Amino acid sequence: MFTKKLTGLILAGLLMIGSAFAGDQYMIDKAHTRVGFAVKHMVLSTVRGDFKEYSGKIYFDENDVTKSTVEGTIQVASINTGDEKRDKHLLSPDFFDVKKYPEITFKSKKIQKQSKNYVMIADLTMHGVTKEVQVPFKVLGIINDPMGNKRIGIEAKFKINRKDYGVSWSKTMDNGGLVVSDDVTIELAFEGVKMK
Repeated sequence: MFTKKLTGLILAGLLMIGSAFAGDQYMIDKAHTRVGFAVKHMVLSTVRGDFKEYSGKIYFDENDVTKSTVEGTIQVASINTGDEKRDKHLLSPDFFDVKKYPEITFKSKKIQKQSKNYVMIADLTMHGVTKEVQVPFKVLGIINDPMGNKRIGIEAKFKINRKDYGVSWSKTMDNGGLVVSDDVTIELAFEGVKMK
């Protein structure tokens, strides 16, 4: 009797693991992918940047997107805003403190349908702090390219408050505005190739 129950539990566990990774696995096409961000500077302009080094696992279920999963890791030292002096400051203890916190990680928990698009609930870990975020995203399409590869395009944009993650350096100007805004917009444009 015990053996039957144990066997049943093992089979149930295997089924759950299988469903967690339902769908096709896609490899990130870095030549057509951007992991970026945008932040206000002195209330006057928007400074944009991105990360050049990242990796991830994307399992996409075309028949039921809510069964899809995403995991990603960003190497903080690969930050690029087009200004070397600014990038060095961003990597310092004033901001990312890259020597202590070299990676940013992202792991989906569930995906919900929202109108014509979707919202992903995920854990975002940055600067040693993990917070749950809601990431609205849209699937731009799934195609077969001229080389016979299956490709997918996904875009997402969401905001975080950097102070929630302990990234709190800034200065207040005479008019009350911040040199660097607290809100940061995360901009993701992903193109993936189905793994064979």
